[in-house]
Amino acid sequence: MRGTFANIRIKNQIAPGTEGGYTTYWPTGEVTSIYDACMRYKEDGTGLAILAGKDYGMGSSRDWAAKGTNLLGIKFVLAESFERIHRSNLVFMGVLPLQFKDGESAETHGLTGTETFEVHVDETVRPRDLVTVKAIDTDGNEKTFEVVVRFDSEVEIDYYRHGGILQMVLREKLASN
Repeated sequence: MRGTFANIRIKNQIAPGTEGGYTTYWPTGEVTSIYDACMRYKEDGTGLAILAGKDYGMGSSRDWAAKGTNLLGIKFVLAESFERIHRSNLVFMGVLPLQFKDGESAETHGLTGTETFEVHVDETVRPRDLVTVKAIDTDGNEKTFEVVVRFDSEVEIDYYRHGGILQMVLREKLASN
């Protein structure tokens, strides 16, 4: 899990001047490893999100990348686009893949990564539906915009609702006994 987001080429825009697996832990302003920050947020009960550009998840398509994302407490990834296999793996691990509408990005919405987000995926959601994201900045100003839920099939919706494929299979096994 410590290796998740530890690639030395990562440039996290909320940890300026660093490369690799670093981020800012907002309650203190401290720049620390992504792993350490995520563990502190987990202790605080704070869910996390990733704002990303194009082709999020591009590279070696290992399921561990999505497992690590889930284990670090990341609830959703909001990207301009996804690498196909990684998007599926996120769903399999219970992480919600959200995609900006064409021509939109974190930058066009003025998002900095310091916001608190609200996203509601209700029981009526279907593959590629639009949902509303509310972003609240540190001054309490709210922005709302629509994004695409990147479920590409009804089965993926079931996986997500169960918290991932493993939880779904376990529930089905327990129910059949």
